[in-house]
Amino acid sequence: MKPIVFIDGDQGTTGLQIHERLRTRQDLALLTLPEAERKDLRRRAEAINACDVAILCLPDGPAREAAASVTNPAVRVIDASSAHRTDPQWVYGFPEMTAGQAGRIAAARRVSNPGCYPTGAVALLRPLVEAALLPVDYPVTVHAVSGYSGRGRAGVEQHEGPAAASAPAFQVYGLRLDHKHAPEIQAHAGLTGRPFFVPAYGAFRQGIVLTVPLQLRLLPAGVDGTRLHACLQRHFAGQPQVEVLPLADAQALEQLDPQALNGTNSLRLAVFENARHGQVLLAAVFDNLGKGASGAAVQNLDLMLGRPGTATAPARAAEAVAA
Repeated sequence: MKPIVFIDGDQGTTGLQIHERLRTRQDLALLTLPEAERKDLRRRAEAINACDVAILCLPDGPAREAAASVTNPAVRVIDASSAHRTDPQWVYGFPEMTAGQAGRIAAARRVSNPGCYPTGAVALLRPLVEAALLPVDYPVTVHAVSGYSGRGRAGVEQHEGPAAASAPAFQVYGLRLDHKHAPEIQAHAGLTGRPFFVPAYGAFRQGIVLTVPLQLRLLPAGVDGTRLHACLQRHFAGQPQVEVLPLADAQALEQLDPQALNGTNSLRLAVFENARHGQVLLAAVFDNLGKGASGAAVQNLDLMLGRPGTATAPARAAEAVAA
């Protein structure tokens, strides 16, 4: 019998993308509710308890309520909200994060899908922290620019609706320095202090460029860009969804395109160094709706169903990182 997958919130940005990725799959059955029943708590509870895997594409509060409504012990849950990302009772759904993480996801009853920005930040930082190349108390700064779909329906409406002509070309937000992604990055990167997180939206639909600057004088003696790059390369060796750009290729780049991997479930990492100035820039490029959201959810679903080789993304987009 095919496993039944219920997407709770399949009309939101992430839910629609997950549905699109799964709708032609012959190895599973999608359970959906008629439009008139989507806000009926009783029908949603019935649906979530009738499936094998529920994927929650809801705001944090409703996601907690939906998770609490599960009474069938056989039901497994993937939460795409930020409600459970630092909850130790939930497995963090970043398979490539550390050794054994994919196995933990495969065996889990409750998986919390990573946030889009934390996916890039944790990928860059966690391997370096584990290898003791980056001190756990390093004053980390993360700057990231996402496509406006990262705001969900509100962002899409602002840039594609009737008032699109007046939509801002660029906007930095999170100015109260209290963004919900900061604790997630701290926890899963293995840092002892809260990272300084500066997010922004650009006037493009999807895609992310995320950067982390490092001062070599604050790192352990002998650590340079070559060692940092080698660490990332070793950590992600054999991981088909994560590519570490060769140092020579990174050196040849003049710019990064946040849209380069749109339509894929890929994550591309790069290390840039200016030895004369003693500075290194870590960078990640990926699709905020792919590896940063729906692609990651489907990747986790496949692990939980024991089908890690199943395709998790649409046809690949342009491969170049540089514009």
